[in-house]
Amino acid sequence: MKKMPDFPLYLKLSPDEWQSRIDRGFALLEDCTACPNRCGVNRVQGKHALCRSGFFMKVSSAFDHRGEEPVISGTNGSGTIFFSGCTMKCIYCQNYPISQQNIGTEIPFETVTGYMLDLQKRGVHNINLVTPTHFMPQILIALKQAVEQGLHIPIVYNTSGYETPEALALLDGIVDIYLPDMRYANNETARKYSGVNQYVEFNRNAIKIMAEQVGELVCDNSMIAQRGLIVRMLILPGLLDELESNIRFLAAELPCEPHISLMSQYFPTWHAIEDPLLKRKISYEEYEQAVGFLEKYDLNKGWVQDF
Repeated sequence: MKKMPDFPLYLKLSPDEWQSRIDRGFALLEDCTACPNRCGVNRVQGKHALCRSGFFMKVSSAFDHRGEEPVISGTNGSGTIFFSGCTMKCIYCQNYPISQQNIGTEIPFETVTGYMLDLQKRGVHNINLVTPTHFMPQILIALKQAVEQGLHIPIVYNTSGYETPEALALLDGIVDIYLPDMRYANNETARKYSGVNQYVEFNRNAIKIMAEQVGELVCDNSMIAQRGLIVRMLILPGLLDELESNIRFLAAELPCEPHISLMSQYFPTWHAIEDPLLKRKISYEEYEQAVGFLEKYDLNKGWVQDF
């Protein structure tokens, strides 16, 4: 009997299990609970939820991305598919034309399947699904079709981290690499700046589930990620206490040590220029303080962007 590969995880899934995941995913769309907003509209019938999305997937671009973390982009790039819309409404989103203004093109499942296979042919290291949460059930169909046609590289789930346990359960054994954001440690802050409720509970529980599913980051001999968790943490001006709280949580509450990608790239855009706290870039003092948190809680794996 031929030994199944350790990676990607989805190559071990049986056809019946694939279909079960798809069926359960579409059940989420019929009275939409695909994300913590739980809008309750029937997206299978084309009704739009808070994410500004109906039934068909909407994509803004698909290309080989060279600017992700080194273990994701590697030498050949990450096969990135940017989905339009978002489950959050961050007033400072750097991709606001895609996430907030919903710029993109509605396309059938087969087109997304084609993107995946074409990117693999170009030699990318993985398929990187950016802002996928609100289209997760539809993505499962496209992904199943791609696997049947020879897809065999890791799947990166590049998410805001605002996820439900029910949705993540459908991805267990399919997603190889989770790449979630972790932004706030206070629900009022999350509501004010990203328009979401119970962010802290959903985000922290989601990251725990992701860690349990894929474990610590594993790379091949070329230092390309094959499986594991990377947590992205954007340094926001004036919110260093919440950043420290989240770093403390990661150090104390996960079953494995995560790789952390500490990001200093914040700049005021979209509606942030109107906000007293977020209308400026971070200071060098805030940057040094954020880096110091990693040392304070002994989290040494990952990357820190230059100031």
